[in-house]
Amino acid sequence: MSRCAQAAAVAATVPAAGVGNVGLRPPMVPRQASFFPPPVPNPFVQQTQIGSARRVQIFLLGIILLPIRVLLIALILLLAWPFAAISTVCCPEKPTHPVTGWRRKITQTALKFLGRAMFFSMGFIVSVKGKIASPLEAPVFVAAPHSTFFDGIACVVAGLPSMVSRNENAQVPLIGRMLRAVQPVLVSRVDPDSRKNTINEIIKRTTSGGEWPQILVFPEGTCTNRSCLITFKPGAFIPGVPVQPVLLRYPNKLDTVTWTWQGYTFFQLCMLTFCQLFTKVEVEFMPVQVPNDEEKNDPVLFANKVRNVMAEALGIPVTDHTYEDCRLMISAGQLTLPMEAGLVEFTKISRKLKLDWDGVRKQLDEYASIASSSKGGRIGIDEFAKYLKLPVSDVLRQLFALFDRNHDGSIDFREYVIGLAVLCNPANTEEIIQVAFKLFDVDEDGYITEEEFSTILQASLGVPDLDVSGLFKEIAQGDSISYEEFKSFALRHPEYAKDTVGDTGYFTKALSGMTCFPLKNQI
Repeated sequence: MSRCAQAAAVAATVPAAGVGNVGLRPPMVPRQASFFPPPVPNPFVQQTQIGSARRVQIFLLGIILLPIRVLLIALILLLAWPFAAISTVCCPEKPTHPVTGWRRKITQTALKFLGRAMFFSMGFIVSVKGKIASPLEAPVFVAAPHSTFFDGIACVVAGLPSMVSRNENAQVPLIGRMLRAVQPVLVSRVDPDSRKNTINEIIKRTTSGGEWPQILVFPEGTCTNRSCLITFKPGAFIPGVPVQPVLLRYPNKLDTVTWTWQGYTFFQLCMLTFCQLFTKVEVEFMPVQVPNDEEKNDPVLFANKVRNVMAEALGIPVTDHTYEDCRLMISAGQLTLPMEAGLVEFTKISRKLKLDWDGVRKQLDEYASIASSSKGGRIGIDEFAKYLKLPVSDVLRQLFALFDRNHDGSIDFREYVIGLAVLCNPANTEEIIQVAFKLFDVDEDGYITEEEFSTILQASLGVPDLDVSGLFKEIAQGDSISYEEFKSFALRHPEYAKDTVGDTGYFTKALSGMTCFPLKNQI
């Protein structure tokens, strides 16, 4: 039986889920209340609307500006290459020692000038606010929101600090040489020890006392539409050293820079931006953030504090989306669902529900089998009933309501994942124990007989000849089980909630009040 059918059967045991209470919404299962929808549903989409008049203007300006700017960019890159070559000559691809002496002084000065000249030739007008911290004051810059490949402006303005980059980027002709000139921290996708090596390299550089250049990190790890700050990766905060937040703003009437998973391509954005008379960008260096002792030991805590400070300065919310949400978006598109259907705020889901990416990805397959035929990639009551092969009834509507968290009459993938996890893997709280007791107490007389106990467990586990008399006698002090006896046993024996029978225990299915037995036995 699918997990959807199991969870639906589970929901049938929740109080107020029965016939006769159709107008009442069932109470939230414990832990559900903390899963509020994100303030920004999809930070990975950008839909720039360009009117007819604007299109004509872009075309006319492009005739003049585009060839000039392309030639200037090519010229500047050619001028920069010799300085990058001098900086990296006789140096390994992955630097083991910082570039020092005259090479560092001459090449860094030249490359900073040429970098500013290149962005100016692209049409960028850059305004800088705040004071840039020295390497001793803040070994790390953290820049956000990360929304475009043009965010490299921050690197030029900050004085060409080192950056964290993929190893493949260093192999690109011309551009790779420029990248190596800033002594990057290179990450390999094929090396299983790459993450550990990268963290060790960041720690070595940030604690070198200013010998190495500062490091610039985009902690979000992927591009968004600047409507919020998504989860900050902890890598830049693991060393426990002071960091300087760097804010990036693009205050333009027409957005031609945002590069997200849904929107314009790299080539299209370059063409649109180069055809603008100018493009404004603001780079603000905020006060240095110094971690306290607790934050030094907990990089996630430090990352969240810095993110909140930056979000407040930008006037935007924070969400728990991350790069894994982007991967789920791609998977949703491959399953013929709208790409945004895959967004679940993976950081929050994985932390609170103990789910990994592979587990969520498998649930996406089942969700797609239900929702692919519906409009908008969401499950309505009709799809819900069709998949479970049941008629639409009052009870089914109540069960559907347990998944439909925002009461909009449909279930999106985020609601689906939360519903399955919370209903089939509940906490062993007193409220759940009360629900479980009511489940076993079929005749509602306040006591559980051995027959009632046996009937429910046999049905929930799908084993009609299961002998549970030994377990019953262990709980009961007489011929029946009172609520106090039931509660006492549940709290003293949490092992019955996990790994007692096969991959799930008796009380994962029954005692916790979340019995995953066939739905048709309940309706």
